[in-house]
Amino acid sequence: MIAIIDYDAGNLKSVEKALASLGQPSVITRDRQEILHADHVILPGVGAFGDAMRQLKKYELDKVVREVVEKQTPMLGICLGLQLLFDGSEESEGVEGLGLLRGSVVRFSSEHGLKIPHIGWNSLKLQNDGRLFRGIADGSYVYFVHSYYLKAADPQIVKATTSYGDLVHASVEQGNLFACQFHPEKSSTVGLAILNNFARLGTEEEI
Repeated sequence: MIAIIDYDAGNLKSVEKALASLGQPSVITRDRQEILHADHVILPGVGAFGDAMRQLKKYELDKVVREVVEKQTPMLGICLGLQLLFDGSEESEGVEGLGLLRGSVVRFSSEHGLKIPHIGWNSLKLQNDGRLFRGIADGSYVYFVHSYYLKAADPQIVKATTSYGDLVHASVEQGNLFACQFHPEKSSTVGLAILNNFARLGTEEEI
């Protein structure tokens, strides 16, 4: 069972629907025991960084996320869910993130003349042998919606990048933590393949 963490951040049903299309059972929940007993956990999210952290703390889900990490359960952050795993974001100065990974989340520069937010399909440059991307071709296109992007402190955890004027660290992996700035659940067959790779982590079906 895959637990999709519900902290009122939206984008839950589309993740649930994508997993169902893969035959992967999931539950949308904020129940601690349900999350901790799940085989895999997803932290989705759309919206503002500061609001999201307040909601996580309101439901004490920040503590649950840390317990998931300590248990070594595979966990996937999606979009805002990726950003929350890091120290903080320029979007909400003074608000601490979960701090599980090192790096900064910054706003796209306006000097490139590109529309912000970044909305649309971009190709990925794969690197560092990411487990989420096994069987996926370099240059595959995925769907993004964001105004802020990650600069990870450790280049070795970066498994995919893309360019939108600035270089975007589009996916990271460290231990049992996995995260994508893009939306795999909205990225057609490539995104479903990424979600399927995640669901297979730690099983005999892992490639």
